[in-house]
Amino acid sequence: MSTFLLVHGAWHSGRCWERVVPPLTAAGHQVITPSLTGLGEKRHLAGPDVGLDTHVDDIVKLITEEDLTEVVLVGHSYAGLVISSVANDVPDRIAQLVYLDAMVPEHGETAVDVIPVTRHLIDVALRSESGWRVPPPPEMPPPAGLFGVSDPDDVAWLRTMLSDQPVNCLRQPVRLDEPAARSIPRTHIHCTVLPEGFVRRPVPELQANGAPAQVWELATGHDCMITTPAQLAGLLLRLP
Repeated sequence: MSTFLLVHGAWHSGRCWERVVPPLTAAGHQVITPSLTGLGEKRHLAGPDVGLDTHVDDIVKLITEEDLTEVVLVGHSYAGLVISSVANDVPDRIAQLVYLDAMVPEHGETAVDVIPVTRHLIDVALRSESGWRVPPPPEMPPPAGLFGVSDPDDVAWLRTMLSDQPVNCLRQPVRLDEPAARSIPRTHIHCTVLPEGFVRRPVPELQANGAPAQVWELATGHDCMITTPAQLAGLLLRLP
């Protein structure tokens, strides 16, 4: 049995994984899908002081308090930053890292370094009335839709779990200075239906541990846990 710890991306909540959980648990695995501070059912905790460091602490605390080991740590989108720093803090508890259409940073990088267009979101938030709220992006015509979701019923469901993202999530750098974290195997899952003009940072041919890169693809938009949950679960169940 593995422990899958699924970490949602910006603006989302842990509810986004609801369709992925059943096939993983049916295969005998433990699945944990927390909402990060300030998001989802924890949106009342949002504020200018909430940032990437807060979310890293959320996951590290969950892992240590529940005494989780051999964790398959999955990060979607923005949560690629989160899981990278989590692995840096508790490398001995992480069996694998899975970057699900995610930001993949280097030490000291922020979201802007990984995806430069993020700078616009920060600037808008800093000029806004609150000075820190980053609202979800608007729905676009298909196939872009809302985070790659275009089915009207799915879009309506997705909207129920979205909330503003604190701007410090995009401004604080990751910490990747623990050598032991480099030995953790990584898998990258890319969604191939991309917004127009989006350029993904290439995955190096070798992982940090020297093994060949493992990159899988899903022919869907960004929120694959909503649009193709069975296929996503099938990939996760293929992990060694």
